[in-house]
Amino acid sequence: VPSRPRFSLPCPPAAAVMSVVEHVREMASAGLHSNVRLLSGLLLTMSGNNPELFSPSQKYQLLVYHADSLFHDKEYRNAVSKYTMALQQKKALSKTSKVRPSTGNAASTPQSQCLPSEIEVKYKMAECYTMLKQDKDAIAILDGIPSRQRTPKINMMLANLYKKAGQERSSVTSYKEVLRQCPLALDAILGLLSLSVKGAEVASMTMNVIQSIPNLDWLSVWIKAYAFVHTGDNTRAINTICSLEKKSLLRDNVDLLGSLADLYFRAGDNKNSILKFEQAQMLDPYLIKGMDVYGYLLAREGRLEDVENLGCRLFNISDQHAEPWVVSGCHSFYSKRYSRALYLGAKAIQLNSNSVQALLLKGAALRNMGRVQEAIIHFREAIRLAPCRLDCYEGLIECYLASNSIREAMVMANNVYKTLGANAQTLTLLATVCLEDPVTQEKAKTLLDKALTQRPDYIKAVVKKAELLSREQKYEDGIALLRNALANQSDCVLHRILGDFLVAVNEYQEAMDQYSIALSLDPNDQKSLEGMQKMEKEESPTDATQEEDVDDMEGSGEEGDLEGSDSEAAQWADQEQWFGMQ
Repeated sequence: VPSRPRFSLPCPPAAAVMSVVEHVREMASAGLHSNVRLLSGLLLTMSGNNPELFSPSQKYQLLVYHADSLFHDKEYRNAVSKYTMALQQKKALSKTSKVRPSTGNAASTPQSQCLPSEIEVKYKMAECYTMLKQDKDAIAILDGIPSRQRTPKINMMLANLYKKAGQERSSVTSYKEVLRQCPLALDAILGLLSLSVKGAEVASMTMNVIQSIPNLDWLSVWIKAYAFVHTGDNTRAINTICSLEKKSLLRDNVDLLGSLADLYFRAGDNKNSILKFEQAQMLDPYLIKGMDVYGYLLAREGRLEDVENLGCRLFNISDQHAEPWVVSGCHSFYSKRYSRALYLGAKAIQLNSNSVQALLLKGAALRNMGRVQEAIIHFREAIRLAPCRLDCYEGLIECYLASNSIREAMVMANNVYKTLGANAQTLTLLATVCLEDPVTQEKAKTLLDKALTQRPDYIKAVVKKAELLSREQKYEDGIALLRNALANQSDCVLHRILGDFLVAVNEYQEAMDQYSIALSLDPNDQKSLEGMQKMEKEESPTDATQEEDVDDMEGSGEEGDLEGSDSEAAQWADQEQWFGMQ
């Protein structure tokens, strides 16, 4: 006679059924998600075929554990469906509990105590909705949780969702609730500062914990620094963070160095920005945050090989962050492969819709491809996310100028000037727009003079002032301006413009030297190459004629064929690199 099975399907003993649910719970707590998924799926099918097999509380548990395993497998829609069924089951369970009074059975008490939290289930549902980019549904499910029952992580998620949806007052309330429960929640502090809550008010919410715990005196200075960051006062923010970074206990902190690098970038000090990014990278070789800005700065300087290496390194760390895609996109953009830059920017936004650098990359690619209206949408979104970053406004204004919307550009430039204050960057931006209208040329000159008085080494102001002097054919003044700007720094564009001015005053040899320096700084600078080639032709017209005669004698179309094959090979190489990245 064969032995009876331990677990009989038609009417299993209560203890055996509980044992199964307990096994599922233990596997879930042990992180055996694939095992939970298989077993809970089978048990739920059994429950469907025989509704009396499991009690309502057991069905609820099985649905939650099954949904959790789906969440772990990133099957978010399926997980939401199972979480919804679990909540419905919990509602039915609650009604049953109200109808049936407690029997006093001791075995039921542990079971009720180990039921998954309904609030936790709703939080997991909200996480699924955010992953599916259904923020309204996420807010709705969390809003349904009574305020007193909201945990700090629920308030934090709500605050971020409210902020993204533009509901600033609700966002502030939720961030403050997080700080009330966890006064050292630094990201919540940053959230409040980004919503224009005064630094002093935020600091007062952490004062008790600062005074009660030793070695936390730096926190009030940290809050002050980031208050300056979010009001756009870059100079004071830099000085305050530098004072923090110099303290022995916070020296070589990667986050502080990254913030300093970003602030130098916002202030237009690209040299110091790159330096701080390099320091942070040396301290943490796996650093991803801020590397998109670093890659952009390297690309602007023409260091495309370094950009390519940085992109490869970041992809090896993680391809699930926006930064590697943005860095590779910058390499493509500055290699004038705009369609590829557009694709990479879109991929970065898909991974992180709040990536300002990804929006700027995609916007710039669209603009250069002639799709100005689409570019404007991306620059506006970047401004919404980072209202204190001047480069977001610069991109939008360039779009307006490209579409001859000078009036809109002027309104925007004036707004930036009033909002961010009269500094070298905003003065130069306003002057850039004024240069587009013959009526406002004098105003542009005044603005540029003010900008250069504040910062004589500000490259964009020097370039625009040189452009104005070139129009007026004041080449000697332009040469003096450029020599002064190059006294303490070396920049490809400045050397190239100085070369152009020297050509205008017949200083050919020195002009050639300047073009050579420009090309050594950025071998891909086409204008410097064109200037050098033009000079070579003008200096030796006889040699050029002889070369043409030789070409005519030798010419049989073979060189053209070779050039065509090189071009074709380059296209294939490009395609190989494209597909290799995916």
